[in-house]
Amino acid sequence: MVELLLQYVWQHRLWASEQMTTTDGAQVLVLDPGRLNTDAGPDFFNAKVKIDGTTWVGNVEVHVRASDWGRHHHDRDRAYDSVILHVVEASDKVVTRTDGTVIPQVVLHISPRLSECLMQCTVNGNEMSCAGYLESIPQVAVTEWVESLALERLQAKVARLYEWLDLTNGNWQEVCYITVARALGMGVNGDAFERLARCTPLHLLGKHADSLLQLEALLLGQAGLLPVDAEGDYPSLLIREYAFLRNKFGLQPMDSSVWKMFRMRPHNFPQRRIALLARLLCGGFSLMSSIVNAADSADDERALFAVELGDYWSTHYTLGGEPHPGVGTHLSEATLNVLLINAVAPLLYAYGEATDNARLTDAAVNILLALPAERNRVVATFKRLGLPCHSALDSQAFVQLWQAYCEKNKCIYCRFGHRMLRAAAGDQSETN
Repeated sequence: MVELLLQYVWQHRLWASEQMTTTDGAQVLVLDPGRLNTDAGPDFFNAKVKIDGTTWVGNVEVHVRASDWGRHHHDRDRAYDSVILHVVEASDKVVTRTDGTVIPQVVLHISPRLSECLMQCTVNGNEMSCAGYLESIPQVAVTEWVESLALERLQAKVARLYEWLDLTNGNWQEVCYITVARALGMGVNGDAFERLARCTPLHLLGKHADSLLQLEALLLGQAGLLPVDAEGDYPSLLIREYAFLRNKFGLQPMDSSVWKMFRMRPHNFPQRRIALLARLLCGGFSLMSSIVNAADSADDERALFAVELGDYWSTHYTLGGEPHPGVGTHLSEATLNVLLINAVAPLLYAYGEATDNARLTDAAVNILLALPAERNRVVATFKRLGLPCHSALDSQAFVQLWQAYCEKNKCIYCRFGHRMLRAAAGDQSETN
């Protein structure tokens, strides 16, 4: 990790002073630190440095200790003969090329403030290292990074859809089915719902699209959530129906232990969400085309999921449990919004990209802009630190920021972290 931080300092010219000398006293002026190489070979390509008045163009290698050069066998690797400067934190050895010629070496001096800031960025903690700095960032810089983060998160979801598209031989309806199923898991049961959709393919469910009973039996049975001992007429019907269908199609149910219900609101129990998925499948599944046709209106998209559960679920949270009058059979407004964020927007964006239809990709972004911001711990944290959150686009950006950067201590890859580090190094060009 220390070497990565040294690379970062070199790449962004954050060393303590422009007055740099080699370990043997030659004056060094860095004209261009070069291009960071993330593959095999020297760390930076095509750097340009002036050493005692002579300009050199070539590669730069960065190590914590100079002796790492030998430990990594660079002195025997011709790929490193092009190195014109060796940058280190500690100079404990003279380094040479394969022909024995000495490579100029500099010790990278970092200001104490920047060094402390860099170390904070690598340590896990309850508070982000930039917590006290966020409010000082100009709003235009916040807006630009938030928009980029939102798109980054959307594209990550789209990448998963493309993987499913390959696995289903380009079947967009199947991809839509898996995407909606995963979204119904509300994060905590998302992986389990995806597994359920994958082990109960759409073509199998399509054979029984005219029977809500058979659809629920198939999905609940495959999920491993049918009770062993039936209590009540409807659960008994589901158990018998699944036993017949399992034998007919040679099905193998999931292990019920993958489903999580701890600290979950009863309306979100997986049995009810699976029943809702069955309701969406009843009568034939053509949701993908409906989503595309409703692309210009978040309200029209929301209406696609405003279906009503069967009678049994109007008084039950689980199969075989005690009846609870007035349970309700519709999804809440908040849950419908989650489906639009995690299923509709990615599907529209992916299909728009695949068909080169900018109207659909724009519609995906517009839906996120039209929806209210999500309410969760991550959003609350950033709002407390002074960052506004006006829409689902903003809240998705904050979730991406937290999961992809903050939790992984990747401050040096975050624009907020980068600005903070430049400020710590005394560079005002990025902080005004």
